[in-house]
Amino acid sequence: MGIYTSTYLKNIASEKGSIFESKLFSAQGGAKDYYDIFLSHSFLDKEEVKGLYLELTDLEYSVYVDWIVDPDLDRSNVTKESAELIRKRMKSSRSLLLAISANAEMSKWIPWELGYVDGHTNKCAIIPVSKENYSPKVFRGKEYLKLYPFIKKTALTYKSFEKLWVIESEYSYSSFEDWYRSGLLEGNRNINIYEL
Repeated sequence: MGIYTSTYLKNIASEKGSIFESKLFSAQGGAKDYYDIFLSHSFLDKEEVKGLYLELTDLEYSVYVDWIVDPDLDRSNVTKESAELIRKRMKSSRSLLLAISANAEMSKWIPWELGYVDGHTNKCAIIPVSKENYSPKVFRGKEYLKLYPFIKKTALTYKSFEKLWVIESEYSYSSFEDWYRSGLLEGNRNINIYEL
């Protein structure tokens, strides 16, 4: 699989709509004390985010998405209270994944969330969401986003199950689980992950 596409994620959201509604109801029943992932995104990508949420929770990660967990939060009316709630959720998250799309550039929250979590955990990565199916080797973050590794879902060998990989370059990457625990990427690997 290449990087995530908008169509792929929207299809997941559509096909698993009833599962999403069940997870939505459960998530709104009460916030957790901690989250594995704070999913930063543009609200304009809501359908894609539903698909990402399903993908990540199916992998058994606890995921914070503001409009899922805190539906009463008014994104258009920033107050000290709303900012403090988001800050609290970021502090209780072990990592941040940024769903980057064309819409993400318009978000005023994304740079703040990314900077805050980067300073707090140093575990931030990009999930590229493209309109077309691109090979991961053509993904290049813009400006400060070049500083962060990105996520690809693939099987490392033909016998293994697909899972998430955090990638810095074709020979420098780690499984999401290893990166999540240590914050480190393993370099000088002998398999080019872009070819999988």
